[in-house]
Amino acid sequence: MSGSLYIVSAPSGAGKTSLVSKLIEQDSRIVVSVSSTTRDIRPGEKNGVNYHFLSVEAFNEKIAEGDFLEHAQVFDNFYGTSKSAVEEQLKARKDVILEIDWQGAQQVRKLMPEAISIFILPPSREELRKRLNNRGTDSEEIIERRMRDAISEMSHYDEFDYIVVNNNFEIALNKLQSIFTANRLTKVKQASIHKNMIDALLEK
Repeated sequence: MSGSLYIVSAPSGAGKTSLVSKLIEQDSRIVVSVSSTTRDIRPGEKNGVNYHFLSVEAFNEKIAEGDFLEHAQVFDNFYGTSKSAVEEQLKARKDVILEIDWQGAQQVRKLMPEAISIFILPPSREELRKRLNNRGTDSEEIIERRMRDAISEMSHYDEFDYIVVNNNFEIALNKLQSIFTANRLTKVKQASIHKNMIDALLEK
């Protein structure tokens, strides 16, 4: 029995990265897929940890080979999720999270329709703006653009299987954990894991 593939999407400022980081810290069976990119490596980043840093030529080769579950161009750089790397982790019985936007999610669903998708929402626009302001890194102009992008992103919430509202971090984390726990308890998975026990229980 292999692991399950999860898509986690959210507008900037909803708390997705913090929630996912805490989730994998508490559950060793969950991993986050490391994306590939053609952008330059930044100080403090490590190849294979933050991203797989590729040349444009290498990235295009992977597109031609069909090795991306999803890929997109963001400004002058390309980003993508390696299909072979994800499949390898799933075969190792890891639950794999893809932190991607709604457009990437649409691409992944076409290739792997069994993927479980989760959308994280902020409790209000006011709270979202407050969180963006509290970062202290963006100008008012950039925050306004992020708010417009967030509203556009949130309009696709109904394409996802689960919704988690991040009003209280601990409660939202518990809800996120519950989705993973429930999926591991499905009849198909439990029957496979406990086949010998079930056979013994039903032996005549």
